[in-house]
Amino acid sequence: MFKLIKKKKQAKGNFNGGEILERKPIGFPQDDGEVRPYSNLFYWAHAWTPGKKSTIGLHPHRGFEICSFVLKGKIKHFDNKQNQWIPLSKGDVQIIRAGSGISHAEEIEEKSEIFQIWFNPDLSKSLESEASYNDYKNEDFPVKSKCNFLKKTLKGKNSPIKMETENIEIYEYEIQTGKIEISTNKNFTHSFFLLKGKIKINDFQMKKFDFAIVNDSEKVTINSLSKSKIFEIKSPTNPSYATYF
Repeated sequence: MFKLIKKKKQAKGNFNGGEILERKPIGFPQDDGEVRPYSNLFYWAHAWTPGKKSTIGLHPHRGFEICSFVLKGKIKHFDNKQNQWIPLSKGDVQIIRAGSGISHAEEIEEKSEIFQIWFNPDLSKSLESEASYNDYKNEDFPVKSKCNFLKKTLKGKNSPIKMETENIEIYEYEIQTGKIEISTNKNFTHSFFLLKGKIKINDFQMKKFDFAIVNDSEKVTINSLSKSKIFEIKSPTNPSYATYF
C-alpha cells in the first residue's frame, strides 16, 4: 500500500499568533489533516519560526516518548527535571520519556526548524515509569556514505538513542540523483517526509514537504530526480501492545 499526503493536505497549526508555524503529517485526532495516528506513531509536526524566536511555555506530558529533531538553526529546551535551559543545534536530537509525568518548555530560535514526533510506547508500562530526558549531538549519529547518497542513522544500529517504543528505526538520507532501494517486509510500515528536492517512491512522485506511508511491500525504491533529503521512520504495522489511539 502507498499513501501520499501532499503538503497542502496536512493539518496546520501555530503558536503565539503565528510566531511558530506547523504542518502536521500526523495530526492529533481533532486536527483536520488526512492522517490519524497509526502503528506506534501518534503525532508528527514540522514546526518552524518564519521570523523571530518564540517560546512555547511550560506544559505537561505523560506516557508518550517525544522526540525533537533540529532540522535547521537552534532551539532551547527546559524541563522540570533538568531545571535548566539546554541548547540544541542543527542535527541534534532530544527525547523526553514522559513516563508518569514531566513538564517542559521549548524556545525555537529565529528562522529555525524542527520535527517534533510523539511515539507511543506501551502506556500500561510507561505511565508507571519515572520520566527521563536525553539529548544527543549531531556527531553522535553514524553516517554511511555510498556512491550516490549518505545515510544517517538516528535510531537503529549503532545509534545512541534508547526508546521504550518498540521496533522504531529512524534514518535521514541525502541523495544526489539516481535510485536507492530500501528492504522491508510486510510487518513494517515506512513513513517518509521529503525535506528537500523531488523524488519518486515506487513510481509515485513526491515534492518538498510531501509525506508518504508505505506498507505491505517487500522493498521501497526511491528515485531521486534532484538533490534530495528524506527523513524516514520504520515502525511495526501492528505493535504487540494496545496503542492509545
